[in-house]
Amino acid sequence: MSGAGAPDFFYREAQRLGYVARSAFKLLQIQKQFKLITSGSSVLDLGCAPGAWLQVACQSLGPLKNGGSVVGIDLKKVKVPHVHCDSRVQTVCADVMNLPKNKLKALSPKEKGFSVILSDMCPLVSGITTRDASLSVELGMQAVNLALGEAALSHGDDVMHGKNKEDNVDDSALVSDYDGVLQKGGHLVIKLLESEDTQEFSRMLKPLFRKASWLRPKATRSSSREIYLICQSLQAKTKFQNLS
Repeated sequence: MSGAGAPDFFYREAQRLGYVARSAFKLLQIQKQFKLITSGSSVLDLGCAPGAWLQVACQSLGPLKNGGSVVGIDLKKVKVPHVHCDSRVQTVCADVMNLPKNKLKALSPKEKGFSVILSDMCPLVSGITTRDASLSVELGMQAVNLALGEAALSHGDDVMHGKNKEDNVDDSALVSDYDGVLQKGGHLVIKLLESEDTQEFSRMLKPLFRKASWLRPKATRSSSREIYLICQSLQAKTKFQNLS
């Protein structure tokens, strides 16, 4: 790669295969390694422009008869791509930073939440490393808040800092206040710009999921600091209560 706009292998492959952007290959790799999206999954794509992840998510659902749904949210108005998408895909123009969880949940099938949440949100890169990283963390935290709710975040933070029931942490109360839009057993993917703060996400979320892994997809540009946190299987209430 010689620059951000220079055509490379993934750019050419995206054009050849009908994807609207090379970023499709990032989710294709995530899906190949972790198999997060399956037949019947309900998928939420935060920061869905220009639509490449919508395409891969819909493909991953399998044939139309298998069911499932994909909802994309973005500040920009995003047209559902004609290729690799079908009637199961819809987009909403909204500011994720100001989107109430109840309105987001209302977009899910039977208003029961989503089984997979993908956050490919990224700030407009200014070139000022600390500023860009800070904005990336802000977007990542909002994705976590929408997915899990503040109660689950508080619990993860308590575990991260070594608190337990003797420190007056009421696990059952925290769990009962769970108000995120990610279903129990669901998966969460968050894109961040790598910095000293990114490891905080791992420490916060690992106690809440069966597994949390970092991945830098092969399609990531060499000049980019993008990295993805893949969180698999949000733990059930009994698991939360056993953490401390």
